[in-house]
Amino acid sequence: MPRILKRRETLLFLIIIVMIAGFATRAAGFAEPANLANIFNDTSILIILALAQMTVILTKSIDLSVAANLAFTGMAVAMLNAAYPDLPLIVLVITAIVMGAALGAINGYLVWALEIPPIVVTLGTLTIYRGMAFVLSGGAWVNAHQFTPNFLSVPRTPLLGLPVLAWIGIVIVLMMYLLLRYTQFGRSAYASGGNPVAAVYAGIDVGWTRFLAFVLSGALAGLCGYLWVSRYAVAYVDIANGFELDSVAACVIGGISIAGGVGSVAGAVLGALFLGVIKNALPVIGISPFTQMAISGTVIILAVVFNARRERNRGRIILRDQAAKDTASHGASA
Repeated sequence: MPRILKRRETLLFLIIIVMIAGFATRAAGFAEPANLANIFNDTSILIILALAQMTVILTKSIDLSVAANLAFTGMAVAMLNAAYPDLPLIVLVITAIVMGAALGAINGYLVWALEIPPIVVTLGTLTIYRGMAFVLSGGAWVNAHQFTPNFLSVPRTPLLGLPVLAWIGIVIVLMMYLLLRYTQFGRSAYASGGNPVAAVYAGIDVGWTRFLAFVLSGALAGLCGYLWVSRYAVAYVDIANGFELDSVAACVIGGISIAGGVGSVAGAVLGALFLGVIKNALPVIGISPFTQMAISGTVIILAVVFNARRERNRGRIILRDQAAKDTASHGASA
């Protein structure tokens, strides 16, 4: 039991439960199952983006262009649906995923082949992809009346008590868990971020692994592009503005190390849910948007400090254990 309580995910889960209980005392019905289901549904897109970001961060990189990727792919499929209403929905969804993966591949290629720092690459492509969305649309909006009913209704359709959007989020969570835990790519991602030099000696192509991580991140962002415009029934250049920071924040809060190689799918999901609960609760209890930003920023800083202390303590434990082994070996040889 004490070991379970020391796990970051368990503590974060308990904090979320306490938060929900606390907010329920200020807002009647906040802890009702229907409202909690709505919060999860509202947070599903952030969960998927956080998992996309986590994949890249594990390889000791970062993707600041995920929200811009979402905006461009969302605008593209929205305009396709408005211009060609007879196109099947599955074609539009696949188009969004492929376009997102292509944008992610551009990031990955620049990081892998040209060895440009990921933060520089994705900071640049963030602006480029937003600009591409503006050029594509001419700055115009695509509104609800321009979408086909099928385009809008599918993610909102209830299924076993939850909208399809929430179920898509659950499926992505399970797929990412299996991918990172049981596949060669998952092992390579952790190794590439945890110790790139050792990974090379183990026969892992660190550059190729990072490239694939960016492609996967882009594909998930492309999927979120369709989900976003369908969920909110509108497409414009600035959709999901700032969500790249929310995705990083969710990862940091969930215990994913910015230094790479450390983190779990459960942590990313709980980090996103933590932010989702805050964003849904604070307006209900009368907290201003500016105060919400301050609270979110404070939580992120505290999470980074907590992560840094944990990693430093872990390093000390490793050094202590190694020193103990060395002392024992010297004693035996004497």
